[in-house]
Amino acid sequence: MKRILTLLICLGILSGCAPDLPDETTDRLQVVAAIFPAYDFARAAAGDLADVTLLLPPGAESHSYEPSPADILRVQRCDLFLYLGGESDTWVDTILSAAGMEGTAMRMVDCVDLLEEETVEGMQSGPGHDHEHEEAHESHNHGLGEVTGMDEHIWTDPENAAAVTEAVGEALAALDPENGNAYRASAGEYAEQLRQLDQKFTAFFDGLPKRTMVFGDRFPLRYFAEAYNVDYYAAFPGCGAQTEPSAATVAFLTRKLQEEGLPVVWYIEFSNHLVADSIAEAAGVDAVMFHTCHSVSKADLEAGATYLSIMEENLRTLEAVLS
Repeated sequence: MKRILTLLICLGILSGCAPDLPDETTDRLQVVAAIFPAYDFARAAAGDLADVTLLLPPGAESHSYEPSPADILRVQRCDLFLYLGGESDTWVDTILSAAGMEGTAMRMVDCVDLLEEETVEGMQSGPGHDHEHEEAHESHNHGLGEVTGMDEHIWTDPENAAAVTEAVGEALAALDPENGNAYRASAGEYAEQLRQLDQKFTAFFDGLPKRTMVFGDRFPLRYFAEAYNVDYYAAFPGCGAQTEPSAATVAFLTRKLQEEGLPVVWYIEFSNHLVADSIAEAAGVDAVMFHTCHSVSKADLEAGATYLSIMEENLRTLEAVLS
């Protein structure tokens, strides 16, 4: 809170010169999205009728993000602020309560049915697992199948992504009724593309003799796994803060790859993939990236990367290594 108070003191200094703030002189809706999936869904729904800004810098980690004074002003002044609403962005609640937002705040997690994050066989979940309920208890290794909190990575299921996109379209239509049909049409068009992608993933996994993936990394893909009945094993939970697995975890994942006859161990974007590389070497397989779409690089963002294009690339990778 001390940091937020300091930031608020700075607002008067920055209000006239902070970069990339919502334009108060335009009639166009100003939309601020906290993370990349929110930005992409809002971009698709808005079309050419609204200005959409990504709050977190490309590649930033939302769990540890600290908002700047300019960030507070962006949220305060925008017409629609779209954020995840999970434990990884609890800093948003502080901004909303401190900044006195003038527009509408919308949580992505309110748009879909939620799943609970849980441990699976071989997964290491101990000190560093950053869920609020563990703050009231001593850190420990969770039992197999034990629920460890809401899984907030809802966008990894393309059907959920479509639902959020349509919900954003409705929110924009409510804020700008004159262009309501255009927002709904744009959102519907993108949602249809996402549902077609969902069908492609379904067809792919239906054609596999085994639906098993091993991640030598965090696993923020439970919604994806649930959508396509994928069995998964991983070193850490999706919101785990640990980076050093135990020898037992490494041995288990290595053995699982060999027992299942799997050709690759997976890691996620922006990972140093040292754990995956170690497991790959021990198992005699390749380490391959699966992009969770949580964040993108500056270069990818500037090149026009979208949730759809990234997930289509994931599908091509799956087809190349598992078919």
